[in-house]
Amino acid sequence: MSSLRWKTMAMALALSQLCLFTGVEAFLSLFDIIPALPGQPPVSFQQYSGYVTVDEKNQKALFYYFAEAEIDPFSKPLVLWLNGGPGCSSLGVGAFSENGPFRPSGQILVKNEYSWNREANMLYLETPIGVGFSYSTDTSAYVGVNDKITARDNLVFLQKWFVKFPQYRNRSLYITGESYAGHYVPQLAQLMLQFNKKQNLFNLKGVALGNPVLEFATDFNSRAEYFWSHGLISDSTYKMFTSVCNYSRYVNEYFRGSVSSICSRVMSQVGRETSRFVDKYDVTLDVCISSVFAQPKVLSPQQVGESIDVCVEDETVNYLNRRDVQMALHARLVGVNRWEVCSNILDYERLDVEIPTISIVGELIKAGIPVLVYSGDQDSVIPLTGSRTLVQGLAEKLGLKTTVPYRVWFEGKQVGGWTQVYGNVLSFATIRGASHEAPFSQPERSLVLFKAFLDSRPLPEAF
Repeated sequence: MSSLRWKTMAMALALSQLCLFTGVEAFLSLFDIIPALPGQPPVSFQQYSGYVTVDEKNQKALFYYFAEAEIDPFSKPLVLWLNGGPGCSSLGVGAFSENGPFRPSGQILVKNEYSWNREANMLYLETPIGVGFSYSTDTSAYVGVNDKITARDNLVFLQKWFVKFPQYRNRSLYITGESYAGHYVPQLAQLMLQFNKKQNLFNLKGVALGNPVLEFATDFNSRAEYFWSHGLISDSTYKMFTSVCNYSRYVNEYFRGSVSSICSRVMSQVGRETSRFVDKYDVTLDVCISSVFAQPKVLSPQQVGESIDVCVEDETVNYLNRRDVQMALHARLVGVNRWEVCSNILDYERLDVEIPTISIVGELIKAGIPVLVYSGDQDSVIPLTGSRTLVQGLAEKLGLKTTVPYRVWFEGKQVGGWTQVYGNVLSFATIRGASHEAPFSQPERSLVLFKAFLDSRPLPEAF
């Protein structure tokens, strides 16, 4: 018998004995324990992954990956991470490419020294159904999925996940995410607060949103100024892009299947000047970012005449499509032949992108929930200028006074970015040199920001 099998059996026996003292509920998590992922380095923390059924009738099951904190997980908070799209994987993007404990490298996993599970117990959820390993046995459930359905399913997931992991029920809980998670996260938090009025289950302590979609027109139309100020488009094209046809109008027409000739001409000109050889999620990057980082599908519909060039090698996709990896993760493919970063079977209500969520952020703040909005400053998809404008406007609407004036913050002996805080409850920060996926491109600075957020402390103003 292999040593790994002995280790698994011994661990299961020890934990089953523990259940005699902690209750039958805790036994459910034993089935999801991961003794080790193929090719991973030795680690001291525990990992789990598996399914939570959120709709018995349609057999809708959401897949999760959970990495406990490296040190003293019993005292660390619980953090839920959601990626965007809508329809892209928190497992493949968040866990295995951004802030999770490992990154694939060939046939093995390498340790991410700036993993967020250094500071928290990290829970990654593939949502909605049809994303990654999450599935429904009724394929009609993939049609017409929208923000309301996603928020409801995510709420049910957390309720049932706490049944598997009752030791986390009263733990400080934070929700984080990026991109279209600017919809997912506030909408889920809103439902959690409503649920708590009936049954106090969620100990929600804060929300952090990275390069988020919060208000369609402001976020999308800030691209024109960003392109122009970074030299990506000419003066004449900037004028057309802000007067003749702005980006929110183009996206609105695109999703309704009726792009006007004038918008078609403007977008063709913008596309020619910005070039398909510049990554819009990091305008300073020289090399391609693989399809792992294609999460903002709704945010960047294919422009007229644009062909998408992706990297040939995608180590995350290769790793998660290995049979031994799927077995270790207790994952299965239902109705699809391959695990994909962004779902090809999910038919999401794309016009939901026009629903403003900045007002929901305001509701959270009024309920006493701290909110951090942060921006990788090299991202032209959801530029920092739009996010900063929205945060400033919300602070004024809520009557929040500036408690930390706009200033630089430091990571090590370098400027990590800029920050401003309102009423000690609403914060804005940039991450210097970071892309749309900030923890991928600036992992060390992102970890400093994350730790300050969890500790409710100002970002370092000196080194």
